[in-house]
Amino acid sequence: MEPSSKLHRAHVLILPFPAQGHINPMLQFSKRLVSKGLKATLALTVHLAGSMQPDPSSSIDLETISDGHDLGGFMGAESIEAYQTDFRDVGSRTLAELIHKLDRLGRPLDAVIYDGFLPWVLDVAKQCDKLGVVFFTQTCAVNNIYYHVQRGLLPLPLPLSEGSVRVPGLPPLKPWEAPSYVYKLGLYPAFYDMLINQSTNVDDADFVLFDTFYELEKEAVDWMSSNLWPLKTVGPTLPSLYLDKRLPNDTAYGVNLFTPTTTSTVSAWLRRHPPRSVVYVSFGSMADLDPSQFAELAHGLALAGHPFIWIVRSTEQHKLPRDLMDSIPSEEALILPWCNQLEVLESDAIGCFVTHCGLNSVVEAICLGVPMVAMPQWTDQPTNAKFVEDVWRVGVRARADEAGVVWREEVERCVREVVGGGERGREVTESARRWMEVAKAAMAEGGSSDRNIDEFVEKLVSRASTE
Repeated sequence: MEPSSKLHRAHVLILPFPAQGHINPMLQFSKRLVSKGLKATLALTVHLAGSMQPDPSSSIDLETISDGHDLGGFMGAESIEAYQTDFRDVGSRTLAELIHKLDRLGRPLDAVIYDGFLPWVLDVAKQCDKLGVVFFTQTCAVNNIYYHVQRGLLPLPLPLSEGSVRVPGLPPLKPWEAPSYVYKLGLYPAFYDMLINQSTNVDDADFVLFDTFYELEKEAVDWMSSNLWPLKTVGPTLPSLYLDKRLPNDTAYGVNLFTPTTTSTVSAWLRRHPPRSVVYVSFGSMADLDPSQFAELAHGLALAGHPFIWIVRSTEQHKLPRDLMDSIPSEEALILPWCNQLEVLESDAIGCFVTHCGLNSVVEAICLGVPMVAMPQWTDQPTNAKFVEDVWRVGVRARADEAGVVWREEVERCVREVVGGGERGREVTESARRWMEVAKAAMAEGGSSDRNIDEFVEKLVSRASTE
C-alpha cells in the first residue's frame, strides 16, 4: 500500500507552546494548511494530550512529546525555570524520537512548525534534516521590541517615567507601554529569557510566520520584512465560521483547558438583553488578579449600571466580594467559570469587552467588531493595549495607580465611555466595525493572509521536494 504521506503535498509537524493561547492559533493555522492539501500532525505534551483532543473533522493527527518528568504540564510545574529546562532537555530528545518514528512508519515529515517560545525546536528540526518554520504568537510590534532588546539595540533598563521608547516601525511608546518584562526588568527572569531569546536562532529558520494580518500592523511588518526576515502574516487564526466560512465544520477551536458553560445557558441569558447593552469581562486562562483588584472591578461594574457577564475561573472565585455580588440581581450579572468566548462576543447584546489584552482576545474582539476596555496585566498586554487605544482606536485603556490597581471609578468611567452612547463610544464602536471588515477580508479568498498562506505552502512544497 502506498504510504499515506504520498496522498498529501507535504507533511508538517505542529509544535505549540503548551498554553491555551498558543495552542488555539497554531491548531487553526493547521486547519488552513490541511485545506491547502498538506498533512498536519499536532504534537502536544503528554499532560495536555490527555485532556485535549482536536476535532476529528479537522483531519489533524495527534502525537505526544514528553514535557519533562511528568511535571503535570506548564501550569503545574514546580517552577517555570524547572519546566523550561526539562521541556527543552527532555522535549528535544523525545521530539527527535517522534520525527524518526514518523519517518520509519512511512509518514515522513517535511517541516516542523514551532512556536517562537521554543527556539530549541529549530535545532532539533535541522539535526533531523527537516525544514524549520517559526510561528510567532505575539504581534510583530512586540517581537520587534524583543528583537531589539536581544540584539542590544534597545538598552535596558528603560527610563521609568519620562521619555519615550523608540523602535523602528512602531509609534513612540511610553516606557510602561512596552512589554512588562522589558519595562519591569527582573520581573520573572525565566519568562524574560524565554521571550527575549525567541530571536536567538530565527535567522536560521526557513520560514518566519506571524499570527497577525498585514493591515493591522503594516508599518511594523514592512520594516521587519525589509530589515530582519521575509516574514509572512497568516492571521487572524479564528475558526472559519467567524471569518470567511470557507472551511466546512470549522466552528470552534476544538480544544479547551477548562470546561465551558453550556452554550444554551449563556445564549438564553444574552437574549434577554437589548443590543449593545451587556459588558463582557474576561482576563483569560492565566491572569491572577489580586483580591483587591477583584473588589474594585466588581464595584466598578456595578457602578457603571450595565448588565455584565464575568468569567472567573473556579480557582479565582473565592476572591469575589460576595456581599456585593449577592446583592446584584441574576439578570444583571452572570458569573461563569469559563465559556465559549467567540459565541459570547458574536452576540448582538455585547456592547463592550473588558479584557486583559492577550492577543487572542484582542483579535477575537476585532474580528467580531466589539469595542474594548483594556486592563493589561503583564507580558505583551501593555503594548497590545497601547495599540487598542491609540493606533487601532477600538477601545479605551483603564489607568492603574502606582501600585497597578485600577480603581472602581476608573472602571466605571471606561465602561460608561464605551457603552454609554457618547462621542468616544460611537468612535470606538465604528472603528471596531471597520476593523472587523478588514480582518475578515485578510483571510477571505485573495486577502493578504490568504495569499501569504498560499505562497508559504507553495514554497514549502517546492523546498520539500528538492531536499
